[in-house]
Amino acid sequence: MTDLKTLRKQLTEVDMKIIDLIHQRQSLSKKIGSIKRKEGKPTRDFLREKQVLELATSHAEKLNMEPGVIVDVMQLLIRSSLKTQEKARVKAEGQGSGRSALVIGGAGRMGNWFVEFMKSQGFDVHVADPNANSETENTFSNWQETNDNYDVTVVAAPLRESAAILSQMLAITRTGLIFDIGSLKAPFKETLKQMAEKGMQVASIHPMFGPNTDLLSGKHIIFMDVGSDQSLEKVQKLFESTTAQKIKMSLDNHDFAISYVLGLSHALNIAFSKVLSASGEKKDLLSQLSSTTFKDQLGVAKRVTDDNPHLYYEIQHLNKYSLKTIAELGQAVQEIFDCVDKGNEGDFVEMMKQGKSYFSDE
Repeated sequence: MTDLKTLRKQLTEVDMKIIDLIHQRQSLSKKIGSIKRKEGKPTRDFLREKQVLELATSHAEKLNMEPGVIVDVMQLLIRSSLKTQEKARVKAEGQGSGRSALVIGGAGRMGNWFVEFMKSQGFDVHVADPNANSETENTFSNWQETNDNYDVTVVAAPLRESAAILSQMLAITRTGLIFDIGSLKAPFKETLKQMAEKGMQVASIHPMFGPNTDLLSGKHIIFMDVGSDQSLEKVQKLFESTTAQKIKMSLDNHDFAISYVLGLSHALNIAFSKVLSASGEKKDLLSQLSSTTFKDQLGVAKRVTDDNPHLYYEIQHLNKYSLKTIAELGQAVQEIFDCVDKGNEGDFVEMMKQGKSYFSDE
């Protein structure tokens, strides 16, 4: 009978072979990505992904293996390939060769994402941030210390600071392409429009992803025209080589939609976390007892509470639609309370049916 040590040795050898094959797959993926670029084909091919997963599922079934496990593995490999191809395309088709960019707020998490993104496109990137090490080359503690000769300026500061920065830029008619990445637009919407009316190159975007994002496939970026079509096109071109989904929206509609997309989801998870925190129950115990729903909710709530609380406050406080959304959430909770308190099963069931109907694909 083969002993445990021998079997583990054999298992390790198999693991090393798997890693070697993954490396081989990555090398092939790079070559495929290069051909896609030369032929003008998009990075992501949904039909090909479907074929890969179907073939993997079929082969797993022939080997009497659990198809779900194999599909999970293949999806990880596909994601890795997409990330490799996307980075190569951004570098190859980058808009920054011989050009300079300033990222205001570049020491922050999202600001740093844009620093690295602009660098990957070949831009000579400078950072202006009071929290940055000003002794580092091309780093300033205040954007007003910089020369007015940047091709692109990204305003990635907190919302209230961004409002002040954009107002100051308007006053001095700052040159070059300027765009903000704010989660809300109300604090500086009018300033953006005045900048455009003054003939400044200005646009506004909202990246709907976090600073840990390393692949833009499946991620959304909202682009807003503030009155300068050419400026918006230039900003969109920066993301042309990525697999991000680009959405155009008016400034006026943006904040209303965000009151649900961010405002409601944030409020819900903050309330969820507060209830758990006040319950006196230990986190580890609840995690051990968690159902699938509770476990998923814990993960989302943790991501929310791990983020910047000052930013989350700004997203609620500076959006004129937030109170309406929070009031609607409070009313829904009260209706659930009343149904449970009064034993009204019919209304409780009806609420769940309304939710099911909303999420239905029909």
